[in-house]
Formats: sequence, structure tokens, C-alpha cells
Amino acid sequence: MAPPENEAGVVVAEEAVSAAGVGATAVEAAADQAGSIKASGPLSTVVILIAMQTEALPLVSKFQLSEDADPPFPKGVPWVRYYGIYEGLHINIIWFGKDSVLGVDNVGTVSASLVTYASILAFKPDLIINAGTAGGFKVKSRIIIELEEQAEARKPESASTLSVFSLGKQATCYAKGASIADVYLVSDVAFHDRRIPIPVFDQYGVGARKAFSTPNLSRELNLKVGKLSTGDSLDMSPHDEAAIMTNNAVVKDMEGAAVAYVADLFTVPAIFLKAVTDVVDGDKPTAEEFLENLVAVTAALDQAVSKVLGFLPGKCLSDL
Repeated sequence: MAPPENEAGVVVAEEAVSAAGVGATAVEAAADQAGSIKASGPLSTVVILIAMQTEALPLVSKFQLSEDADPPFPKGVPWVRYYGIYEGLHINIIWFGKDSVLGVDNVGTVSASLVTYASILAFKPDLIINAGTAGGFKVKSRIIIELEEQAEARKPESASTLSVFSLGKQATCYAKGASIADVYLVSDVAFHDRRIPIPVFDQYGVGARKAFSTPNLSRELNLKVGKLSTGDSLDMSPHDEAAIMTNNAVVKDMEGAAVAYVADLFTVPAIFLKAVTDVVDGDKPTAEEFLENLVAVTAALDQAVSKVLGFLPGKCLSDL
């Protein structure tokens, strides 16, 4: 892998978030700024959004990226930009930074939404990649098992799916057997902790969306594919578990669906790479297993993102 050349300069965008930019007019203006998504022609600019420093730094080192001393973000925000050029592809890794009071990584949907918004305005990317760690599901959800014991469930249509009825709705749970250090290319995203039990608002709360389809990328790199469910808690309440089951998720994280929501607003293609640090339905406490595996699993994530970046140069969106 040839080392990237440092980018000569950056066109500084106007501050992405301001008190005047809250209304619909500002959103429309932002959409105009970010609307130059290429329907054809090779990809030029990629933004990689990463919540945790531990996840970001190996990629910064591998691609010899430079830290931007004056990133085109509003003054005072903690977000950190690393940039460079790899085989003609402008790479921007945006790490969410650390909380100014507690000194921990700014994980979660609030930071994810803000950083995605600001990055789209500043860099007008052709593609967004949200890379990070996630919890994975090894076997059928406990909720499914309980439902099976209470009512007749339909037989699996294949070895990897199971149909059940939950809250009067049919759902399919993918029991693909996620293991530690597995990396998933996400096919769909949804939220599992935005419960609004009012017609139509309930669908808004779930916020189900498709990730940008990349069949050639998936096939070429032999990546596992699965659905992602997003929430702002590391643990999983019974309500969360029921929603995750309904979302058919194989992995759960704290940022993906928020990134997808903002990217969708501005019609920027977004893909998601999630590496499994903890088995949600396993025997170990989630927090303990997450911390135990974080560094090792980050290496698997680093390898997967590197392969994706190696695949992208010279490709059009339609080639993915």
C-alpha cells in the first residue's frame, strides 16, 4: 500500500451549525451546498465517521493522515479531522472527539448527527463510511424464545431466518451467529429506543432505512452482511430487545441510524462497517466484554476499512 500524499489545502466551508441555521431555510441551503453527489465519474471525496479514538487512530497511522489544526467546523466543538490522499481519493476521518468535562469519547446519536451534518457541509463527500464497534447476536433473541414457548411459531424459511409474531406484527429475526471480531457490512439501519406508540409516529421513531447498496464491494471483500439497530445505551432493556428483534438486527450500535438519517436528508450515500466487540446474548456482561475486546476487535475493523478504501479508488458509485 503506497503512503498517501498530504492534501495541499482545504476549502473552508462556512460554519455548519449556527443559531441562525435551525430552520427549514437553513436545511434547504445546506442541501443545496451538499447536493453535488456524483451520479457518474470516480469517487473523489470520502468521509469516514468514527466515534472512538481507539477505533480511529490505527487508520490514521496506516494511511499516514495529517491532523487538521484548523478544521472547517464551528469554533469550540471537539471534533477532530484527519486528512490525506490515497490513490487519488481524498480521505477525511472525522473522530467525534472527547467530552470537554468528562474526557470520554463522544459516543451516541447526538454527536453522530451533528458531526455528520457538519461534515457534509464542509466536505461535500461522494460517500460516507460510518465505521465502529458494535454488539452482535449469536443465537435467537430471548424474546423469540419466550414467544416460541407461548405460541406456535412458523417454521424457518431457511437455516438463517425465523418468523414469529410479536405485538400482532410478523417479524424475521436473523440468527446468523455473530462472533467476536466479525465485521459486518450493514444492509439496513433502524432505531430501537425511540418508542412512540402513536400511529405513523411509531414508524418515524423506528426510522428504518436502507444503507447504500454495495453488492460488488460485499462480494469482492467477502464481508458478512446484516441489519443494524441503533440506540443510546450500551446495555439492552427488555423493550430494546423486543425492538431489536422486530428490526431483525444482527448487530447493535450507538451511532449508525443517526448517521443514516442525516445522510438521507442530503442524499449522500452512506455505508456502515461494524465490528463485534461483545455478544449481546452471551454469558459475559456487555460492558466487561466490550472493554476486554475493544483493542483486538479494532484491528479487525481497521483491516476491513482498509480493504474498503483499497477497493474505492477509480470506482463510481454504480461500481460499488
